[in-house]
Amino acid sequence: MSMEQVSRRNFLKTAGLGSAGFFLGLYLPDAAMAMVMTEGEAVAADVYTELTAWILINPAGQVTLVSHRAEMGQGVYHSIAQIIAEELEVDLEKVNIQFAQGNEKKYGSQLTGGSSTIRGAYKNLLKLSASAREVLIQAAGAKWSVPVAECYALDGHVIHRPTGRKYHYGELVTEAAKLQPPKEVMLKPRSAYKLIGKPLHRKDTPLKTNGGAVFGIDKRIPGMVFAAVERNPRLRGKVKSFDDTAARKIPGVTNVVKIAMGVYDMEREGIAVIATSTWAALQGKKALRVEWDDSGFEHVNTADIYKKQREILTSEEGRILKTQGNPNGIVAGAKKVLDVIYETPYQSHCAMEPLNCIGHHRGDTVEIWGPVQAPNWIQDYISKKMGIAFDKVIVNMTFLGGGFGRKALMDYPHEALVISKAIGLPVQVIWTREDDATQGPFRPGISYRCQGVIENNTVSAIKFRMAGQNNDHFRSGDNGKANRSTSEGWLKPYFDTIKNISFSDVLFQTPIPTMFWRSVYASTNGFAYESFVNELAHQAEKDPLEFRRAYLKEDRAAKLIDKIEAVSGWKKRGKNSGFGIAITECFGTTVAQVVKVSKKKGEALKIDKVWAVVDCGWYVNPDIIHAQIEGAIVMGLGAATIHQITFKDGLVEQHNFYDYKMPRMTDIPAIEVHIMENDADAGGIGEPGLPPFAPALTEAIFDLTGKRIRKLPFDLASI
Repeated sequence: MSMEQVSRRNFLKTAGLGSAGFFLGLYLPDAAMAMVMTEGEAVAADVYTELTAWILINPAGQVTLVSHRAEMGQGVYHSIAQIIAEELEVDLEKVNIQFAQGNEKKYGSQLTGGSSTIRGAYKNLLKLSASAREVLIQAAGAKWSVPVAECYALDGHVIHRPTGRKYHYGELVTEAAKLQPPKEVMLKPRSAYKLIGKPLHRKDTPLKTNGGAVFGIDKRIPGMVFAAVERNPRLRGKVKSFDDTAARKIPGVTNVVKIAMGVYDMEREGIAVIATSTWAALQGKKALRVEWDDSGFEHVNTADIYKKQREILTSEEGRILKTQGNPNGIVAGAKKVLDVIYETPYQSHCAMEPLNCIGHHRGDTVEIWGPVQAPNWIQDYISKKMGIAFDKVIVNMTFLGGGFGRKALMDYPHEALVISKAIGLPVQVIWTREDDATQGPFRPGISYRCQGVIENNTVSAIKFRMAGQNNDHFRSGDNGKANRSTSEGWLKPYFDTIKNISFSDVLFQTPIPTMFWRSVYASTNGFAYESFVNELAHQAEKDPLEFRRAYLKEDRAAKLIDKIEAVSGWKKRGKNSGFGIAITECFGTTVAQVVKVSKKKGEALKIDKVWAVVDCGWYVNPDIIHAQIEGAIVMGLGAATIHQITFKDGLVEQHNFYDYKMPRMTDIPAIEVHIMENDADAGGIGEPGLPPFAPALTEAIFDLTGKRIRKLPFDLASI
């Protein structure tokens, strides 16, 4: 076969080298016919045999591991490789890592969200890499004509124990790819791990410090032009008219077109300025004159949103998500009811890398390159929206400079393809910070009504009602059911000890687009529900930590409480400091946090320290866990005390970091993270560290000052 007859991509798609390819039980790629190359041709082409969808090995023995999920700072680029390298028996320092294209037939869901990558894939990754190791050992045994039991794998080689002979994996992979993988494979016990569980330095850190990492905003392809879009500042508005005379005079501006990008099942209209550089496109955008038609829908104001939420919380029971016992009857008949409302604000995702995407519409095929969290969602959305076959929507992932849920939406890839189709060229669309801050979607602002009855210093009943936008309604409409995340963040063991309890969702809708935000509804639920637990504890005249111990009797929860009590010095806390505790669960991981605060006369209140104890079950890299918990606490600090999104006449009032401020280094307290050790299944880690911070902080402030805070954000300087 001549080298001109096969591309690297096509070879990788079919290089199982058997009649139907070899993928260790995974779905086969579309092209199933094998292309066989000589070893010399393969070396010259630098091609890799695909031993599994995650493992590529070339004839020289170079191993490339595939990351099927997006890397946006949370560490999966490294963690996936750390898992595979463990059972494959390769040196992690010597392997390459590359991002997968969107391909759900090979990889299943590639949505990076819900802290799901490790907890959803680690068992399969361990089995697949162990199976790959075993067929390499079988191939070596066959070449030596020795029993497989005499062979073992180490550092990318198979070694014959009696003689010391060895082959590197590249010398075995062609034959290994023809073998049937074992149906059952023995995995290492955790005690035998060399890589997993160790605080290894991340493989992406050098790339992000030496400029080698390619983020979406860095990506370039041949023939690409640049675009900036002036979008309607209100989602449902239309372009009434526009004047592009001044914009077309900007040097480098080549075209101006009216477009509409899909936002869920709606469309946001705008004017795209096309240019030979990002700078020219942005200057052309500034020179546009656009008149908008914003009639026919509500122009909301922040004060009106929360007034309406309070009204419906006091007048409506809402849609029940979960209930047990008779909470309504007990609350209605009680002589004394703790009845309070908590408020949480709208928030921007504000990722450090603003939105961007390259799109190339080629007719019956489209391709994008960029920082995306959900390749499969994009393929599905573009396929339906633009009438393109699903497998003709090609999605290439780059590094993401933060995502937090925003980059799982399909609007900005669709916008790039709409522009590319209009101009017949590949185009990179760049959003400014102001675009990102004002366009949304946002974390929904939510109000909660919490009612509880304490009798004989014991909880008799709890009723939780939330009023806030349901993210699902933007994606698929109102199904008449309660928000499925109404109880998110609440610990399940409470249901075993509190016999009368209910969660309900009071329907609330506005034109404001909303979306997942780090830890999703747990970030707001956690503040309300855990703050209310603290208030119940005080009404019952109980220590907040001991109060939780009485109601969280499940073994893992009890051990978590013991640990947070010990590391924080809870029993030794002094009178001149305030201590607060909160415990939340989301995405399979429970996190307890204790916050310590103090205040000197004439000075602002100071957050002295945060202790966090994490029970995420099986885990890969403790350093990554520490970093994620620390980052989540910092993000939670900003959301609780510094920034929020507000609306006036339907327009966002914040635009950039000057009015949507971030925590500074001087704002960050000391943070101490501890990881529980157990044999439980893996939980998520990217998000669960955020929800407990705000309720622990406000409880600490109450402990020190007696002031109860039920509305976020609040100014620490005002305490």
